[in-house]
Amino acid sequence: MLLLYEIKLYNTLTRKIEEFKPVSPGFVKMYVCGPTVYDYNHIGHGRVYVVYDALKRYFALRGYHVIHVMNITDIDDKIINRANREKRDWREVAETYTRDYLESLRKLNVKVDLHPRVTEHIKEIIEFIQTLIDKGYAYIAPSGSVYFEVDKYPEYGELSGRTNKELWSQEKEFISEKKKPYDFALWKAWKPGEPYWEAPWGRGRPGWHIECSVMSSRYLGKQFDIHGGGTDLIFPHHENERAQSEAAFGVKPWVKYWVHTGMVMMGSEKMSKSLGNIIPLREAFKEWGPETLRLWYLTSHYRRPLVFTEESIKQTQKYYERLVSVTNTIKKLSREAVGLHRMNDEDLKILDKLLEIRSRFHEALSNDFNTPQALAVISEFMTLVFKEIQYNPKYMLVLTAYKLLREFNIVLGVLDKYLAETPEELETLLDNVINIVVDIRRELRERKLYDLADRIRAELGKHGIILMDRGKETTWMRRK
Repeated sequence: MLLLYEIKLYNTLTRKIEEFKPVSPGFVKMYVCGPTVYDYNHIGHGRVYVVYDALKRYFALRGYHVIHVMNITDIDDKIINRANREKRDWREVAETYTRDYLESLRKLNVKVDLHPRVTEHIKEIIEFIQTLIDKGYAYIAPSGSVYFEVDKYPEYGELSGRTNKELWSQEKEFISEKKKPYDFALWKAWKPGEPYWEAPWGRGRPGWHIECSVMSSRYLGKQFDIHGGGTDLIFPHHENERAQSEAAFGVKPWVKYWVHTGMVMMGSEKMSKSLGNIIPLREAFKEWGPETLRLWYLTSHYRRPLVFTEESIKQTQKYYERLVSVTNTIKKLSREAVGLHRMNDEDLKILDKLLEIRSRFHEALSNDFNTPQALAVISEFMTLVFKEIQYNPKYMLVLTAYKLLREFNIVLGVLDKYLAETPEELETLLDNVINIVVDIRRELRERKLYDLADRIRAELGKHGIILMDRGKETTWMRRK
């Protein structure tokens, strides 16, 4: 009997591996920090999207119902600055790059349940800030900005491991109106020429950190299971989110598991727009294809940096081509394999190997979501198909391999178009094949090769396909 493994994740707060225990049995509530839509997505963003989608898929494979929320930051300094620079409305800028983001997800086969936008949650943000003010965790500056008073939250720094207050300084441009250099903005007072919303303490717009606390809790509750994002968000973004949320809700922990993905690197440097060393996703799709990129993101453990090289992409392309080849081979064998009443000792050994592969695939993903190890196990599966099952296509072996391949793809998400065999698709394929045969028969008749033309008619008739000749034209129908 196949062993089932408990899913384990890296818990940033405790710095150890422990069993995954969701807040609500059977459900996994996951929030991932999404993009600030002021520019096109690059391949560094794509890694975040794919890793959490694959993680969600694995939870679903293990029987959990997953709620996956990823926000869109559609108001921010970067959006305003780009709009001013290009003399465009800030909403137009945000919408342009939101479309690019959503198209990137579609091509990467990433499915998110909900995409809340900051500008659609201003009322909730204002209410959240007011709660922090009322509880004494936040204060209003003379300008009308509102700041979180970090010293009121004793656990600050635990998430990032920064226990020295000298490492907390942030938002230095506002240091003159803050009580301490490390207090952070919940609400930014309006400046002429900027968009604004009305709040009890004055016109302005939300700070960056407050939006994620508000939108995650609105849709996932005051305590949820997984909060994700890149390692570059641990400080100050996630540190600030944790502080203001636990202060407002009075719950600890607010998030049970903080899961962070490593950066995509260009050599020794992090890929970032500020360094100008990015590869836009839309260009990467043209160069290597979305399926190869999706697989490439999974070739490194999610917590580790992923170094971009053209050689690593080419290796992944070869892996993907082999994966497609094994898929087509298994599908072909499934149409040819014959069911037997008995399996010999060699057949049973192959079946045991398949079951062991499945076990090790789950073991790899259940232990801190080790996708490189899972991909190595799938490589063994492909070798087994090509070296043993291909030349011993017993129905039980082929069927087991096919089911296992579909299970792999639930997580990988790169073989959908090769594994899809809905009745509608099969009927379309059959129609196309019949049309080709009818065209060939028409040409045979034109060459007066009537014996071959009549044989085609007879053979199709045996399978319920009736041909009707009207002069040089032929139509066909299925016998009911």
